[in-house]
Amino acid sequence: MKTKKLISFLLALVMLMSVTAVYSFAADDIDYLREKFVFGKGPETDGYAIDYRYYSPVKENDGTKYPLVIWLHGMGDGAYDGRQIEKSDIALWASEEYQSRFRESGGAFILAARSVEEEELYWTDELIYPLRAAIDDFISKNRANLDLSRIYVGGYSMGGKMTLKMAVAYPELFAAAFPICPAWVPGEDAAAKIADMPVWLVSGANDPLVNYFAMVMPTWKNIISQTNKPESCRLSTMSVTVYSSGLPASSGHHSWYAVNADMFSSQKGSYPNMKTVDGNGSKVTLTYPEGMISWLSGFESDYDGSAATNAGNTEAKMSNGYESGLNLIKVFLSNFFEYLCSLISL
Repeated sequence: MKTKKLISFLLALVMLMSVTAVYSFAADDIDYLREKFVFGKGPETDGYAIDYRYYSPVKENDGTKYPLVIWLHGMGDGAYDGRQIEKSDIALWASEEYQSRFRESGGAFILAARSVEEEELYWTDELIYPLRAAIDDFISKNRANLDLSRIYVGGYSMGGKMTLKMAVAYPELFAAAFPICPAWVPGEDAAAKIADMPVWLVSGANDPLVNYFAMVMPTWKNIISQTNKPESCRLSTMSVTVYSSGLPASSGHHSWYAVNADMFSSQKGSYPNMKTVDGNGSKVTLTYPEGMISWLSGFESDYDGSAATNAGNTEAKMSNGYESGLNLIKVFLSNFFEYLCSLISL
């Protein structure tokens, strides 16, 4: 009996050491990738200058045209330069494996912008034009190697809100958008501005901060009610929010780790506890390695490189999709019941 206990203990110890080694390696790897992101800063516009960290795939004597991915952090994750890539695993997209998944180019620029949080601005509307100015400046500096038709925007929480705000403000700029647990519900008038833009919305059903039933589902419904490309739009819902290892996330709000992992588990299978549908309500089955990156790579815009001169469509007041607090409660109850019915039908 004692021998069996000793063997069990030793096996458990070996497993623990293995897990520790895996996570240690992963941590070292992500730190190495984060070091590849260089500081940049946009011009002062309307009183604000947006700084950022960016990764460039350009090699010596490289004539390739690469897409550009704009990444926007959540509230509190932009307190200082560099924090915006420390608080998520977006640096994984700079790895050789993930870069190779960008079709045609075999790589992409990654620009992780930072909100002016030192002035208590958390991707507020007054930063829409300054952020666009920073993007325009980056485009002008890297135009020789930038594919203007493949510029994408994504982000989480407050950054998910800003993803939608930027897409609505400048639909001509972005070929696709991927908001994650976005802290904003665009009304149908706002959603109509991105009717020709593919959108992949990702969230956890148990999100304690951005309520899935009161905010995420209404956002999805408004988008698909206006879109001209329902087959290209997607909604991924995590019934239990976990990391790519399968371990439970520290918060149901952390659904962006699925996106950072390009929608696949560390075992290279479909992400645990996640259901994906398109804008027609049809189930989408993800087959490794065809995830978020390959989805983005499939879309192009007609953007010609012109810089913006103002805050675009957000100059006009956009509805948030709610008429009253009572309507918000009705929306929550309706969507919660619909979600329960969908679980029963599985």
